[in-house]
Amino acid sequence: MKLHLRPVYTSQQLAQRVTSLGRTISGDYGDRTLDIVVMLDSAFVFAADLIRRISCPVVCHFVWAEIRDVQFAGHDRREIYFSRPPRLEKRDVLVIDAVVQSGLTQDFLLKRLQETRPRSLKLAALFDKPSERRVDLKPDYFCFAAASKYLAGYGLAGSRGWYRNVPYVGVQPRRARGLRLAATRKERKR
Repeated sequence: MKLHLRPVYTSQQLAQRVTSLGRTISGDYGDRTLDIVVMLDSAFVFAADLIRRISCPVVCHFVWAEIRDVQFAGHDRREIYFSRPPRLEKRDVLVIDAVVQSGLTQDFLLKRLQETRPRSLKLAALFDKPSERRVDLKPDYFCFAAASKYLAGYGLAGSRGWYRNVPYVGVQPRRARGLRLAATRKERKR
């Protein structure tokens, strides 16, 4: 079965905004070296395109966030674990993520990176969803303010991990989302 996304942001719109954002970041940092920390795995396509549009020297680092539901003193609790973040003392640091939604994951990473005492620390995102924010966090740079839709494509996974290779961002048809929910329920029962 072949499922399609209903386009919301075309590949041309993405390219224009990413190019514009790259120019803005380049202007802000000038000739200084920029250490970029890419949050995997949803940001890899956006980060690759953005990095190629930044003209200042760039050093890349990658972190993986893992969110786990754990039991603590008889209560369910959600914890965030990161692969070991780099030491970035006295460096200009830009964290890149695809979507800032609740902001919890990004806020936690930014606080950990701040402990390494960088010269500057900023956050860039492809999509900002401020209506879903649960912490006081605003990305310093973003391409689009998005409504509360489940977006897929351009590195963002959709049903069953599909659509990351689609060159645009879209919304899955209801039928595809229903298939994903059904698959998720079956996996939980196993």
